[in-house]
Amino acid sequence: MSRSVELIVEGYVRLNDRRALEGILTHRQDLLRQLVTVTGVDPKQAIAQVSEEISIIEAGIATLVPE
Repeated sequence: MSRSVELIVEGYVRLNDRRALEGILTHRQDLLRQLVTVTGVDPKQAIAQVSEEISIIEAGIATLVPE
């Protein structure tokens, strides 16, 4: 899924849509907090995936011109 997130982030960066990127980032951060508290299954892979996506989104936000 990271390639999909990369493409989405690239699109929002081209549009200079900081609000959309911050919304995606907030969603992924919330998801990560929820995954950390999961019991009964091993969420390591999901946590790694979401963490990677957060890094991609943060890198995209860092390329935007400051408001």
